[in-house]
Amino acid sequence: MIKIKRKISKWSLLAAKAGLAASILMGSAGLSQADEFEGFSGLDFGSIVQGGLERSSRIWFGVDRPLKESAPPTTGAYRSATQPASAQVLLADGLKAEYVTRSAANNADMFAFWPSDESPTHLIFCIEGGRQDLGTFLPGGLIKKFNPGVQRIKLSDGSVETILRGTTSCDGIRRTAWQTILATEETSDGGAYEIINPLNVTNHTITDRTLGAVMDENGMPSTSITKRTALPKIAFEGLGITPEGVVYSGDELRPGTPINADGGAMFKFIPANPRTTSDPIGNLSESPLAAGNVYALQVSCQTTSQQFGQGCEIGNGAWIGVSAANARTDANAAGATGYYRPEDLELDNMFAGPGARFCWTDTGLADGGNYGEVLCAVDSAPLVANAAQRTVIVNRFVEGDSDFNQPDNFAFQPKTGNHYVIEDNPNGDIFACLPDGKDRDIKTDGCVKILSVKDSSAEPTGFKFSADGRTAYLSIQHSDDTTMSKADDYATDDIIKITGFKIPFRFQQ
Repeated sequence: MIKIKRKISKWSLLAAKAGLAASILMGSAGLSQADEFEGFSGLDFGSIVQGGLERSSRIWFGVDRPLKESAPPTTGAYRSATQPASAQVLLADGLKAEYVTRSAANNADMFAFWPSDESPTHLIFCIEGGRQDLGTFLPGGLIKKFNPGVQRIKLSDGSVETILRGTTSCDGIRRTAWQTILATEETSDGGAYEIINPLNVTNHTITDRTLGAVMDENGMPSTSITKRTALPKIAFEGLGITPEGVVYSGDELRPGTPINADGGAMFKFIPANPRTTSDPIGNLSESPLAAGNVYALQVSCQTTSQQFGQGCEIGNGAWIGVSAANARTDANAAGATGYYRPEDLELDNMFAGPGARFCWTDTGLADGGNYGEVLCAVDSAPLVANAAQRTVIVNRFVEGDSDFNQPDNFAFQPKTGNHYVIEDNPNGDIFACLPDGKDRDIKTDGCVKILSVKDSSAEPTGFKFSADGRTAYLSIQHSDDTTMSKADDYATDDIIKITGFKIPFRFQQ
């Protein structure tokens, strides 16, 4: 039976390829035939290719027919206590939605699986709210109760507990190879906080952001959370952390803020003591994030010298030294390459090397005609940073348009390597994009829309796949909560589980 099924699947794949090829060839078969295909515009070749990709989306993306249109706009308080999860998102055929919880703190943003992507029991979420005194005290009666900053959500029952309080716009968050959580703030003086044993830490509070003081709920200095001042002080969002402790990140800054600034730079932290084993650490002093140096990316328009500046956003680049405490200012003064609000960043775990591949989103501004983009880079020597040694190649992977714009979050789908791009928009959409194939160009081979948020007061964020590539989770962020009850003295967001993704046959072993 297994052989028969495999043979049938192979024939299905061949049929799909033949169908796609036939639909493309229709472009030369005459206007009357081409017009029979929905979505085709006369003999426009690009429309024909896009239509063929959408009709064969199960072969390429593991979803049935994708979305043609985004969810229609809503007004007022769309979210209510009685809605099923399907009321929150419009999905490609074959996908299903269910709630993980409806009690995550408002502005729940990015998350990490714990203890692993393969067998997660919890989602560890960053909460992108402002630092806020909630007007009461924690159970010990000694520490003021501040806004949730990092929360854990138990997958088995959706229960929510707060790990850390008092952050300002916690956004970027990752699990490290040495079994800690790195949570970072998306604000101009954003800090990075490392957490050990996150399931055993509750209601710790940042009492002083400048000093990095963190107290437990009994008023004692925390031994489970520490501020990592060796990392750059920037507006963090995306993070890529290698097993050695190299950290790639971007500064979420638009060009011209402050006046004449080049935009957000990309940074690399190289630990003073790179990690050489894969076992968990026993205490925070063992972390490679404790000490190291920070560098900013300077892309060059030349091969033999660092000619940098406007027009040199892609190409070969080098890492130039900056201070951690003044990373943004130093990067701009030293001519680091600036981008338009670099946001999420992910390491490509399927990259075979040498080095590391990472992709990030530049959000842009659709109203200004800048629809945003996704760029990908290969750093051939992650542990090396030398202004005279160009180890990085940067290229554009996909550029936005009037429908697919202001990309914010980004995720790789395990098993397939497909790239998922999440918009920073009301009624925001999620697009699935193929990797670059063997054709001549170096961009995605095509994208389809697979999800759209129905609530115009909200947007999708924190999208991430489990290790099998068949289940994804996301936050429906900052919805209008007028009709909803608070949890933990704070407004709430919905966390959604999306199932029904299939792994196309060509990726099955």
